[in-house]
Amino acid sequence: MATRPAPATPTTTQQDDAYATLRQWVTVGRFLPGERLKIRDVAAALNVGEMPVRAALQRLAAQGALVNVPNAGVAVPRLTLPEFDDLLQARLLLEGEAAERGAAHMDAAGVKAMTGLCRRMDKALAKSDAQGYLAANEDFHVMLYKAAGSPLLFEMIDTLWLKAGPISNQLFDAPEAAAVLNDAHADLIKSLARRDSAGVRRAVEKDIFVAGQFLRRRIQAAPR
Repeated sequence: MATRPAPATPTTTQQDDAYATLRQWVTVGRFLPGERLKIRDVAAALNVGEMPVRAALQRLAAQGALVNVPNAGVAVPRLTLPEFDDLLQARLLLEGEAAERGAAHMDAAGVKAMTGLCRRMDKALAKSDAQGYLAANEDFHVMLYKAAGSPLLFEMIDTLWLKAGPISNQLFDAPEAAAVLNDAHADLIKSLARRDSAGVRRAVEKDIFVAGQFLRRRIQAAPR
């Protein structure tokens, strides 16, 4: 009697690719706080098997980006107000430092690219395109912070983004936010053009603080 072949074991590349994609989705707010992630649905969205998705979700849970729910798989955590305030302060410290260092090393080509990303964010806001805005916003900050030349600093920031990503999508639940979300980015571009690294730091801190106030109100208003 012929035996059925055993299911193929997912390759390391499949697992790593699934993890990288899901990590990016969490960072840009594709999933919302409290949302349960079903392995079958995620696997279908990624067009891969369930095994690499299960492994990727567990890696993200181990990093605190997701939480294990007994008998219900994994879900996106909801931040408490103290947790959010702690996250906000850490972002202000680390991203302000990375911004100032990055500005000091940014060349003309980098400034041009960041200017283009700023315009993309403007267009996304005009169309109420939350995902488009958040994706361009991530590219904008990644370019600046990586210019700082500190992989360790960027790694710490990237970990904070994992925790901030899901709630960041709720910026667009406040219609008045769209009118001011790109103001700090415009200030940043002007400071970059002047080679004013301290001004770039202040612009990043303003960006994080202003967005943080909208999100803080969302947490305060959320039902307990």
